[in-house]
This record gives sequence, C-alpha cells and structure tokens, in this order.
Amino acid sequence: MNDSRAFEADLDPRRWTALVILLAGAFLPPLDFFIVNVALPSIREDLKASASTMQLIISGYATSYAVMLITGGRLGDLYGRRNVFLSGMVGFALASALCGFAWSPSALIIGRILQGFSAAVMAPQALASINAIFPNHEKSKALSFYALTFGLASMAGLFLGGALIALNILGLGWRAIFLINLPVIAIAAPAAVIFLRETRSEHPSRLDLKGAFVIALALFALIAPLIEGREQGWPIWSILLFAVSFPLLWLFWRYEASLEAKGGDPILSPSLLQVAGLVRGLVAALFFYALAAFWLIFSVYEQSGLGRTAFEAGLAILPAALGFVLGPFASERALAIFGRYSAAVGMGLQAVGLFMTAALILSQHAQFLFAALFFIGMGQGIALPNLLKSVVQRVGRTQSGLASGLVNSMLQIGGAFAAAVIGGLFFAILGPATDLQSIGRAYSVAASVIAICLLIAGWLSAGLASESKLQR
Repeated sequence: MNDSRAFEADLDPRRWTALVILLAGAFLPPLDFFIVNVALPSIREDLKASASTMQLIISGYATSYAVMLITGGRLGDLYGRRNVFLSGMVGFALASALCGFAWSPSALIIGRILQGFSAAVMAPQALASINAIFPNHEKSKALSFYALTFGLASMAGLFLGGALIALNILGLGWRAIFLINLPVIAIAAPAAVIFLRETRSEHPSRLDLKGAFVIALALFALIAPLIEGREQGWPIWSILLFAVSFPLLWLFWRYEASLEAKGGDPILSPSLLQVAGLVRGLVAALFFYALAAFWLIFSVYEQSGLGRTAFEAGLAILPAALGFVLGPFASERALAIFGRYSAAVGMGLQAVGLFMTAALILSQHAQFLFAALFFIGMGQGIALPNLLKSVVQRVGRTQSGLASGLVNSMLQIGGAFAAAVIGGLFFAILGPATDLQSIGRAYSVAASVIAICLLIAGWLSAGLASESKLQR
C-alpha cells in the first residue's frame, strides 16, 4: 500500500505525451511485418529474387523478432527502458535504411533480420513503460490506446504498402515502405529524450548472457521451422530443428533454476512463473494469437477464390479495421460492465465473428461478411488491452519489461504456430483445388479452428478473473 501511495505521489505529469512516443515504437514493428507482404511482387521484379528469397524477407524479420523479445524486455529492466527504447529505435532506423537502399536480395534479408532484432529491443519497452509510469486507474485507458495502435499498425500495413508503391514517391517504388520509418523515428527519438522518463528495475544486475543465448537458440529452433517448414514442404532440417527446441528449452530451464538457486540473476527467474495466474495468462496469449492465421486464410480466399488484387483484399477487411479502432474505446465500457471478464468477452466476440464468416462463406453469402469482420475487429480491440493488463500487472513494476517480453513472445509464438498448423490444415484440405467452393470449404474449417482457439483463450482468461477474486 505504501509503495502504491509513493508511486501515486511520484506521477509523471508528462506521461500522456510520453505515451504518444511509446506508441510510435509499438506501431513500427507490426507495421513492418505486414507492409512487406503487399510489396513482395515489386521487390521480386526489381531485385530479380527467387521465391525462397521472398519467404526469407518475411521470415527473417519474424524469426529474429520473436527470438529476441524475452531478452529485449529484460534489457529494459536492467539498463533503463528509455535508454533501451532509444537504442532499439535508432537500430530500427539504421536497419530500415539498409532495407530501403538494399542493392541485392542478400542485403535486404540482412536488413530485415536486423530490423527484427531492433524491433525486439524497442517494442517491449513500450508496454513495460506504460505499466511503470501509469497509475492503476489510468492503465486500462493507456493499454486501450496501445491495443488500438497494435491493431491499426496491422491494418495500415495492408493499405500503406500498396499506396506507397502506387504513388512511387521520388521514384522510390517499394523502397518507400522501409524509408517511411526514418522521418517517424527522426521525430520520435528526440521527443523520447525530452518527454520519456527513465524507469528500470530497482535492483539492477548483470545480464545473464548464457541464459540469453540459450533461450534465443531454443526459440529459434522452435519458431524457424514453424515459419519456414510449411512453405518448403517440411524438409528434414525443419523437423530436426523443431525436435531439438524442446531439449534446449529444458536445458534453459535447468540452467536458470540453478543460477537462481545460487543467488544469481537469471534472465527468466523460474520463481517468476510461480506468480499466481502468470502461466495461465501466457498460455491464454498463446491461444489468443491464433487469429494471426485468419489474415492468411482470408487473404487466400479473397485473392485466389474471389480473384481480387492484394489492395482490394486489403479493402475487404475495412470492417475489421473499423472494429479494431472502436474496440479499444469500447474496452473501458466493457471493463465497467464485465470487469475482469472483459478479455474473455472480447475473445468470445471474435469467435462469434469467425464462426459467422465460416457459415457465410460456406453458404456463399459472402456479401454479408462485413458484420462478422466487424465483430472480429471489435473483439480484438476489447480483448487485447485487458489481456495485456491481466498478465503484466501480475508482476512488479521492476520486472514489467520481462513480463512484456514474455507476453509479446507468446503472441509471436502463437501466431507462428497458428500460421503453420492452421495454415497447413487449410492447404491440406484445399489440396490442388482452385475453385471458389473448395477454397470456401477449406476456409470454413480453418476459421472454425481459430474460433475454438479463441474460446480456449477466453476460458483461460476467465479463469484469471476468478483467481483474482479468490486472492482478494
């Protein structure tokens, strides 16, 4: 209680200005994941790149981002979240410049990998800083803006990529999708120096380099096959690498437990996962981001089934984008009505929307999809801030960077699993067929599986709410 009163008395008067800067850092990583998809045909033609190179341009970023998130979150706790945020932002700018001026496919792939590493250093500091600088009664609103930013970045990527290429600003073509980051960072980085207050762990220690290396290796072994395996027909290396990930995770856990028992400072303290409800919340995040597979299968339905262009497919998800925008604002209202069950309610709304899309597409009534897509977006906007709050608030402010890295990492792993498993199910059902009816049938099954994952996430989230009541 005394700590809470001290924190309230030490409120940062510039916290809402700081939030805008933090949201710029939260906006760029998902934007740069989605924006590239639209530009791939232009990149391939200009750089004379192969299909496998195109896949590496996407997977190199996604893998390095997911692998480094836990370490990136811990860096902020130890060395100061503003310092690490700025370092990640500058690194992201340099990597974006390398991508924008890439002279070969290899240079572009290296730039994308560096972008992913920098994003993993920058992104967790935004969520951790929100948890550190905002009091509890303002945190829900701040996290709603964070969720709105996260959703808008995903949507903007689908539109902005096509728009920038069509405009061909200064004759840059596809290069503009990377160089657009530079003016944003040129404004945000100096503003962070002025307005963002430094926060860090009250008991800073040395970084656990061995633990950081082993967890990065384990996550690479887990995620790289999930991202690359399906695209390449599950070659033997992907199966072996995936199998090795589990012994590596076990080795990491044993090492961290031993280090903590000796009084050391592990990058992920095993005792942290004993915090009531934390593991349940992280598993909820894992199932929650099964929605990542939806954008894959819906895009295939729109483009291969209905014959629309990538930009037209982007326009088709505008109802979901509208839901994304309105959802976070409805989050406060949902919290007032449903309390700690708000995240579960949002996930239930997403599941309803997904089942509706499956039924409408299967019955060939796709003209009514707008309502179902709106439910998906609205549910995401309500669920995400409440889920993040329920997870990050379970640990102290001194470890909020690590918690942020953990929850973001679980979201990325969940998305990779969903794309591999549910995407694989979709293509297995579809087989060689290319007609609209077959694509619709495969979509409906895959969308229903995603909906079931969201219902599981909702059940886990509802359990978090029950635990909180019991603790009180």
